[in-house]
Amino acid sequence: MSDQHSYEIVVGLEVHAQLLTKSKLFCGDSIAFGAAPNTHISPITLAHPGTLPKMNRNAIEFAVKMGLACHCEIEKSNYFARKNYFYPDLPKGYQVSQHTTPICKGGYVTIKTGEGERQIRLNRIHLEEDAGKSIHDADPDNTCVDYNRAGTPLIEIVTEPDLRSADEAFAYVSEIRKLVRYLEICDGNMEEGSLRCDANISVRKKGETKLGTKVEVKNLNSIRNVKRAIEFESRRLIALLEKGETVIQQTRSFDADNGTTFAIRDKEDADDYRYFADPDLTPFHLDNAFIEAIRSAIPALPEERIKAYTKEYKLPEYDAQVLTEERTMAEYFEKVIAHTVNYKGASNWLLGPVKSWMNEQGKEITDFPLAPEKIAALIELTDTGKVSFSIASTRLFSQLLKDPSKDPAQIAAEQNLIQQSDSSFLEPVIEKVLEKYADKVKEYKKGKKGVLSLFVGEVMKQSKGQADPKMTNELLLKKLNS
Repeated sequence: MSDQHSYEIVVGLEVHAQLLTKSKLFCGDSIAFGAAPNTHISPITLAHPGTLPKMNRNAIEFAVKMGLACHCEIEKSNYFARKNYFYPDLPKGYQVSQHTTPICKGGYVTIKTGEGERQIRLNRIHLEEDAGKSIHDADPDNTCVDYNRAGTPLIEIVTEPDLRSADEAFAYVSEIRKLVRYLEICDGNMEEGSLRCDANISVRKKGETKLGTKVEVKNLNSIRNVKRAIEFESRRLIALLEKGETVIQQTRSFDADNGTTFAIRDKEDADDYRYFADPDLTPFHLDNAFIEAIRSAIPALPEERIKAYTKEYKLPEYDAQVLTEERTMAEYFEKVIAHTVNYKGASNWLLGPVKSWMNEQGKEITDFPLAPEKIAALIELTDTGKVSFSIASTRLFSQLLKDPSKDPAQIAAEQNLIQQSDSSFLEPVIEKVLEKYADKVKEYKKGKKGVLSLFVGEVMKQSKGQADPKMTNELLLKKLNS
């Protein structure tokens, strides 16, 4: 049996993010998902002779935005190269990509795991076009090709070999997905292929500095599968080394059904691609004004928001993490706290009743019908003791969802839900309860103090939830101890 613990796993990831532009990288064809095969194509996508590509400015802006968010150095002088490799689903027969001048260099992404927080260094972020899609099961005798995706703009985010476990890879891809969604440059939908990951995996004995022979597992289409593929592949490589066998540099694929990888081909080196500058695309230069305009449009990112939520608003780390998972949820929370200083109360509402509504309805916070000030008004009602949280989060909340234009205080008054703390209202109810449970009163006086909760519950029931629990407690103790 191999000694897994004496080896170190070394992983580098390449994440391809499909950019949320309206058109392709070098022509005006739509990139909308789900269209009938070969309907989003033109003579440029089909590489007809005499056609010329034209760059998509929006794609360049998105790439710079991601680079700035990842602390990269932005390359001002750029060009595109042709990557010559047989692509059955790219009519040109080559892919247009950046080679020696990636638009973003260096940088890092901060991840958190059970081991703590650390920075994963990036090697580069570059722009390239996507290939089309080969379909092998539509025709028993032929492979069909859909060119709709061919030419779609991508950024490829390439790490240094800095990741040391499947858990770190899981955290990293989760962070990248969160970032591209925050920046609104990619929808992060791995099932539709708009975010895909290739993992370069090698293993070496602990303490060694030289990298082992790597294998690349291609096109991992879920964050969970990234983790599973790395776990399986690292075990396979360790087993080979333990048996004294040689690791071959390969490209492999992951079978999600049984959790194993299998070889596709021996790996090509960069020389095999024969890169050269694309003669049909002029080099492009980015000036400082262009870069700074993009920087100023970047929203507050999760890391910055988490710090603010924990330091300024004194929220627990867990609350801050969940509230900042999606930019839209963070923005809704910030709109709520513009109307209340009870930050924890706002968090409780969003992570409680509001999140439950989203889960039940299968909807996002952007579909939530209540304005942020309505949530703030509910918090105000509970903070001032006019309505209990239980009543507010069930009866008031459900009434508001039916008629979002109504005022929570108005509904509470109309339905007699306002808590009564007036002793002239509470004392007759308490007298009635103590009379009804005279035997329990005797037990209380003999030292069985636990029955107090029975009296409080009964007062709440008799008052149809209107009794103020705190005042009820005080008056009951006064009567019982007199």
